[in-house]
Amino acid sequence: MNPEASDPLLGPPPIWPIEITRGRNDRVWSADGRMFYDFYGGHAVALTGHTHKHVRRMVARQMRKLIFYSTSSGLEIRNRAARALVQKLPPGLGHVFFSNSGAEANENALKIAIQLTGRKGLLAFEGSFHGRTLLALSVTDDPGIRDPFRDLGPPVEFLPFADQAVLEKVDFRSAAAVIVEPIQSMGGIRMADPAWYRRLIERAHEAGCLVIFDEIQTGLGRTGDWFFSGGAGMVPDLLTLAKGLGSGIPVAATAFRDDLAASLKPHDLGSTFGGGPTAMAALVATLEVLESERCIPHAQTLGSRLADGIRAHAGYEPLGRGLLIGLKTTGLARPLGEKLFHEGFLVGLSRDPRVLRLLPPLTLRERSVDRFLEALDRIPTP
Repeated sequence: MNPEASDPLLGPPPIWPIEITRGRNDRVWSADGRMFYDFYGGHAVALTGHTHKHVRRMVARQMRKLIFYSTSSGLEIRNRAARALVQKLPPGLGHVFFSNSGAEANENALKIAIQLTGRKGLLAFEGSFHGRTLLALSVTDDPGIRDPFRDLGPPVEFLPFADQAVLEKVDFRSAAAVIVEPIQSMGGIRMADPAWYRRLIERAHEAGCLVIFDEIQTGLGRTGDWFFSGGAGMVPDLLTLAKGLGSGIPVAATAFRDDLAASLKPHDLGSTFGGGPTAMAALVATLEVLESERCIPHAQTLGSRLADGIRAHAGYEPLGRGLLIGLKTTGLARPLGEKLFHEGFLVGLSRDPRVLRLLPPLTLRERSVDRFLEALDRIPTP
């Protein structure tokens, strides 16, 4: 019998031929005892590193009191989490709704945009990835997973990313919202000039189209600012968060501009597990670690160090910002990723076959960066 036929677990196969059993800060260990430097972070989720003691303690303390209750009851820790997160958001985004995943956060943003504008169309960008729920999938530029459900979603137009000339010609009048990742991670760590994002917001607002910034990977300090949008002086109408928001405990958030929040009715948004006490404790602890350990300036410093070291190698080019880094090669990225694995490093691929993604914790150590660059020295460049 084919052993895969009897395997009860569905889903994508593992990227690496190992079973991870434990982790500490920027390292993980496999079942056979090997240690790996984690420059992938469980897909940008291990924001404060693996098993950070403050996150562990706060979550354990909350679980001893109350593991879960839904929004049927008020929770002090939920209110505390909302206040703490709003204080970090760009000015004007004063309200948040909690859910469980990035796809759900984007789903809520898109749904509310359609509801508030009364429009059906959506605008997104080539190379985007926003999730696998129905509305989020409809604005994800991956035909392999989107096309089977194309007829079930709203009309969507995909625009070239970072193209100023096309942006000036787009008709925003029939679109409820335009959704954009400030840095396209799965698309190959692609970003635009800040003026392009500002003009995108201007053109959309001229036509009454809402702007959604998907900061699921760029938010919470990874790019060297609390939020890419806030660091660039931009305020979208809605902003979505997930990934490292709970340091590995599933939690997501959709942030709303204050006047949009005032337009919502009490039951326009809902989620059984969204805002549960354990997830909220993890969120509060994560924000406290990022603040107390100065993780955001650390991301700037080590991101620059890592980028400079990559740039020093002929055949490699660094992309991105902070600790959201693309390593672009003149050849194929997959063989380089495999060589790095054998050197003891976990890195990610992207849909650009020439780009590896580096998404390490914001608690990344300087010596881990040095070990990574030494490993690059040992690998022949393409």
